[in-house]
Amino acid sequence: MQLNCIIIDDDEACRLLLEQLIDQVDNLKHAGSFENGRKGINALKSSETHLVFLDVEMPEMSGLEMLSELEIKPLVIVTTSHKEYAFDAYQHEIVDYLVKPITMPHFLKAITKAERHFENLFLGNKPNDRNYLFIRKDSVINRVPIADVLWIEAMGDYVTIQTKDKKYILHSTLRAIESKLPKDKFIRAHRSYIVQVENIKTVEGNSIYIEGNAVPLGTLYKDNFFKRLGILG
Repeated sequence: MQLNCIIIDDDEACRLLLEQLIDQVDNLKHAGSFENGRKGINALKSSETHLVFLDVEMPEMSGLEMLSELEIKPLVIVTTSHKEYAFDAYQHEIVDYLVKPITMPHFLKAITKAERHFENLFLGNKPNDRNYLFIRKDSVINRVPIADVLWIEAMGDYVTIQTKDKKYILHSTLRAIESKLPKDKFIRAHRSYIVQVENIKTVEGNSIYIEGNAVPLGTLYKDNFFKRLGILG
């Protein structure tokens, strides 16, 4: 998923630098640059923007004043020449704070934080209240019913989510995915597998059978697995 980005900064040199940095990151798309907060607000109302690079000090309306006016805020990375604004900026739940002159390493670190925030927003802060997940595949975010998920498997630096009709491959860790799943619907069954409880058909020995497929049940996970299932008899 590409993040649509806009830049709001009255300093033309800084706008040009940020545009160059954005262009060097594949999953970022520069969607516009604006020299003041009022134009920035209008841009946010008229287009889908995921991430804003926002200068704090601007004439007429500061970046923080602009944030106060927004009812629905995108992800925001504040840019400024002065560190003393950091505390006030974080009160607006910004993603990160970049001090000018902005370097590529600091820029990339901030982008990583923005991506994590973005994924958390789509997966939800209260996953137990939902019966679906949002899963990104290429540039499309898919709404997937939890009932369709069969299992989740770790494969090196990637995780695959197997559903009844598709397989999604994510660049992530199993631990990171597990932390975002509703705990009443998924169980860790193996160091490399998480299974969706409702789709378990049978358990025999060290195998869990789901839709005719065998998923391994790890020895270290057995006790908790059976406790979670609430075995009768």
